[in-house]
Amino acid sequence: MTPLIIVTLVVVWQFVLVGYTFTLAGNAADEAVRAGTAAPPGGRTAACQEAGLSKLGDAWRGNAEVTCGGAGYVTADVTLRVPVLFPGLIDFPFPVHGHAGAVEEDDGD
Repeated sequence: MTPLIIVTLVVVWQFVLVGYTFTLAGNAADEAVRAGTAAPPGGRTAACQEAGLSKLGDAWRGNAEVTCGGAGYVTADVTLRVPVLFPGLIDFPFPVHGHAGAVEEDDGD
């Protein structure tokens, strides 16, 4: 019975990591697009990428990809890898994507 319990716990833990990675990807995309809409057009990409990576832990930041674009309607896409059992060791070969978009803020002119 003990091996079955251990296998079940490992599978449940892996599902927790998959869900957590989806949550991180969505939050990183939200943070990135929020920073991108508030930044001036010339510094939008750098601000967007920095904000997208800022809240990620080291295990997810290493393979993270943040892309930002758009004029008027700013978008951010974040791609993360799901770790196998322990963050920072081995990653699954499939990525998790997060996407967000927002209308560019008016500078008040």
